[in-house]
Amino acid sequence: MENGYNNKFELAVKQGEPTLVRPAEETEQGLYFLSNLDQNIAVIVRTIYSFKSEEKGSEIAPEVIKDALSKVLVHYYPLAGRLTISPEGKLIVDCTGEGAVFVEAEANCALEEIGDNTKPDPVTLGKLVYDIPGASNILEMPPLVAQVTKFKCGGFVLGLCMNHCMFDGLGAMEFVNSWGEMARGLPLKVPPFKDRTILKARNTPKIEFPHHEFAEIEDVSSTSDLYKEEMLYKSFCFDPDKLEHLKTKAMEDGVLPKCTTFEALSAFVWKSRSEALKMKPDQETKLLFAVDGRSRFNPPIPEGYFGNGIVLTNSLCTAGELVGNKLSFAVRLVQEAVKLVTDSYMRSAIDYFEVTRARPSLAATLLITTWSRLSFHTTDFGWGEPILSGPVALPEKEVILFLSHGRERKSINVLLGLPAPAMEVFEGLMQI
Repeated sequence: MENGYNNKFELAVKQGEPTLVRPAEETEQGLYFLSNLDQNIAVIVRTIYSFKSEEKGSEIAPEVIKDALSKVLVHYYPLAGRLTISPEGKLIVDCTGEGAVFVEAEANCALEEIGDNTKPDPVTLGKLVYDIPGASNILEMPPLVAQVTKFKCGGFVLGLCMNHCMFDGLGAMEFVNSWGEMARGLPLKVPPFKDRTILKARNTPKIEFPHHEFAEIEDVSSTSDLYKEEMLYKSFCFDPDKLEHLKTKAMEDGVLPKCTTFEALSAFVWKSRSEALKMKPDQETKLLFAVDGRSRFNPPIPEGYFGNGIVLTNSLCTAGELVGNKLSFAVRLVQEAVKLVTDSYMRSAIDYFEVTRARPSLAATLLITTWSRLSFHTTDFGWGEPILSGPVALPEKEVILFLSHGRERKSINVLLGLPAPAMEVFEGLMQI
């Protein structure tokens, strides 16, 4: 699968011995509750942040970032613990204070020589993130692993390996930015709200919605001959004009009075991907995406909530309906999925996991992860904002990532992987 990244440059990184960074002060010990929304997405997310400053070299970067990590872990102490399984069979954090894993490393080149790191590339970018040797599952991996790699040009890269069960995109962004504030000697703008019991299941769990995101459907596409081909990973840029054109296209037949950029782009990518994969007309296909539930809960989740405040919602139809109808058909399905997400829907999803222990199925599914509204680009450890930031790899072949792009961050980069023949078709469909 990694062959499809087609990166000819061979990056060499020499890693030092990993050390444990403990909180700078005594913190609470014992078991730390994770909500049912945290249980749904217990996957490892690897990201990088590239920094370069002409005035200030990278010599002291590892020391500054490591010291700041020790300080920020006082506020985010569960990240210094270890994941375990509760008697109820759910993930929980044992707050042992062992510390986050930290590694210093050196690269054999300048940052510019890496090439285009705006799209996932586990072959090259994976060397900038430390993986725990021999770890076979997430229980054997600390919630937070950090690597600072110094480059010959004076720049450096912070590579992070974090478990999604600890926080969603907004929570992760607030943590990394808080870490940067500590490095610059500033107080935290958004102290973490750590009590996750506010999202506990009800005493008498109620399932009020069908929750199709958990349902297994027949997956013809993943077993087709297409997936025997080499996987290619590409990035497609949608500038403001192209995004506006998509919205106009979605509303041109008069079916929809309005639509958002996300609704139009998600529907367009879902429809195009299904067509490129040559799904059979009667094959059911599902679109999964996350909605931020912070303001939709009643009462709203407190500011700085340290955990997953997102809820997955979905659209479901046959590939024939999706490909055979105009774009407005798919957009309306997305809009209906967004409208589903109410306080009752989210609490029902929490209860559903409590009763079934089921996790979302990715069979015949496209899962869209949206980072375009997250300000990871504002992270500053004292060297200014990163010149680039983004994911090391896409976690599954069914996942597509939306990232903001450009100086004003009004463009959106769509990152995805497809079998080579399907990617060729998909590229043609992107020419709008």
